Amino acid sequence: MYEYENIADKPLAEKVSDAIIELIITNKIKAGEKLPNEFQLAGSLKVGRSTIREAVKILVSRNIVEIRRGYGTFVCQEPGVVDDPLGFTFIKDKKQLAMDLISVRMLIEPQMAALAARNADESDLREISDLCLKIEQLIKNNKDHTEADIAFHAFIARASRNIVLQSIIPIIDRSGIDFITTLTQRILKDETIKTHRKIVDAILSHDEKAASEAMVEHLSTNLHYMQLEMEGGNSIL
Repeated sequence: MYEYENIADKPLAEKVSDAIIELIITNKIKAGEKLPNEFQLAGSLKVGRSTIREAVKILVSRNIVEIRRGYGTFVCQEPGVVDDPLGFTFIKDKKQLAMDLISVRMLIEPQMAALAARNADESDLREISDLCLKIEQLIKNNKDHTEADIAFHAFIARASRNIVLQSIIPIIDRSGIDFITTLTQRILKDETIKTHRKIVDAILSHDEKAASEAMVEHLSTNLHYMQLEMEGGNSIL
């Protein structure tokens, strides 16, 4: 049974929300799967149903669970990940934000690509190749490739086998992606296809150095054209 007395002083509902998280982890309840109902949770956690309702509200606010009326409470698809955890929505200068995010990515993603080249298995390699091809097709057909691009970098993070990278890369990439993909559609079509392919080929060959260098080239190209865009004073947002 969950030991509430061992927790630092918190309101009971917060303690119970922590207990529900522990239950999700311990019972390996996956994203999209249903939690025990309110009555069952109250019984197993030895609290009243009103406390369970308060605890669930806390978890909903943290994007850990979602309530589907008439069906029950389910684990979110990306539990614990909120839309804008770094508060970038309130930064007015989106162009400068996009450039600063690329600079941060330059510090992280080359090593991430190298780790992916070292650790990726056959399943990872297939998925990364498929996503690369999907992005190429979307770009050539002048279709939005935003979500595919985020998935591409996120899957390289997953293939790195670094659990921190798997969590932070989608957040960082999504925050500046509108600027970058708009720029790609205008003037970086060929460069994006070429550098993505270099990254994939290096990972497929398990060539850590080449994967890192290809990612540097990819991000450097984006940064270079973003700087030109800003210096020219053109608006693409």
